[in-house]
Amino acid sequence: MRAKVIALGFGLAAVCTVPLVLTVTADAAPDLLLSRNRPVVASSVQGATTGAALAVDGNSVTRWRSGAVPTTQWLRVDLGRSQKVTRVRLLWDSAYARGYRIQTSADAATWTDLYATTTGDGGADDVKKLTGTGRYLRVLATQRAWASGFALSEIFVYGPGPAAPATTVTSAPTAVPGTATGLRDPRKKELAFELVSSAENSTLNWRGQFGYIEDIGDGRGYTAGIIGFCSGTSDMLAVVTEYTRRKPENRLAKYLPALRTVDGSDSHAGLDPSFPAAWKAAAIDPVFQKVQEDERDQMYFDPAVTMASTDGLRALGQFAYYDAAVMHGVSGLRSIRAAAMRVAKTPKQGGDETGWLTAFLDARVAEMRTEEAHSDVSRVESAQRMFLRASNLDLNGPLSWRVYGDKFSAA
Repeated sequence: MRAKVIALGFGLAAVCTVPLVLTVTADAAPDLLLSRNRPVVASSVQGATTGAALAVDGNSVTRWRSGAVPTTQWLRVDLGRSQKVTRVRLLWDSAYARGYRIQTSADAATWTDLYATTTGDGGADDVKKLTGTGRYLRVLATQRAWASGFALSEIFVYGPGPAAPATTVTSAPTAVPGTATGLRDPRKKELAFELVSSAENSTLNWRGQFGYIEDIGDGRGYTAGIIGFCSGTSDMLAVVTEYTRRKPENRLAKYLPALRTVDGSDSHAGLDPSFPAAWKAAAIDPVFQKVQEDERDQMYFDPAVTMASTDGLRALGQFAYYDAAVMHGVSGLRSIRAAAMRVAKTPKQGGDETGWLTAFLDARVAEMRTEEAHSDVSRVESAQRMFLRASNLDLNGPLSWRVYGDKFSAA
């Protein structure tokens, strides 16, 4: 078994071998395997014989293989309780990830990076000296080596434990190309982006908005890009930071100090007058476009859809959560959900899906009306609420809706 050098998240490097048994060093107690036969969910699977559970079954011959959809894919392990994670070992199949992140979360919605790379070369990756805590661990594959998707033979998650009891693992319903339900279906995901773009940019052509930037007077500074990243709410800073990590010499890198300064305010200090022009110029760069898409998915789409799926919601409910996350942030989505839970139960809790969504949209409208800039609630009332009244919980087309007085339709 060949050795590999894995760069650690804090700038060190370790030469790692990939033994099939756990070794003990002189300066550390042995870590426990936390992931064996734990519940696991994937963003998609290729078919019935490549399910997510096969990545934690202890058999390196079997494997999870994602669907061949051209998007970020992930595999998520439920560790049973909050666990310290010190090491993750990945056995890639031939369809490996050149770029991926190892993340933890307390709730499967908000994620923290423990490790990230864009230079993966397949085989076995043994990432040690990690420092993180969470009930859930996710491998987020962002850049593929082959068009066929991603495949992991095994994922081993280690920590001091104690490990939660093993369970009988079955793969949860996931997005299989051609049979997917909810917004993990590429067609439904595209529809979700069009619906949001109709409200954010008055067009269904969200791909034409990479260079959009203006101050819309909502107290959040500049709003820009395909999802309305804002200079005052940290997400624009995150986008430019990631762009600079991937491409250090770029037009926007010099504005990072100013973006850090204005974060949390509506100020343009250090950005005017040239930042908007620089953003528009950067928007023709495919690297910048990819960063916008990846950060949109990581910060808003994936957390919202995961939360909605956990609540037992289909495509309409998943979109309602996603649209709320776009406007209010994931923390705002949580607050709206908490308000709805005071009057209704989620389907997962035994409630009626229509009744729950009615309560959720009521809470969303109430929150929107607390801000003058968002007091027009047509993106809810003449779109989402209209689909709900038609009992179109799967967002099946054709669809027609109105936002801010404009009429839109999608097949």
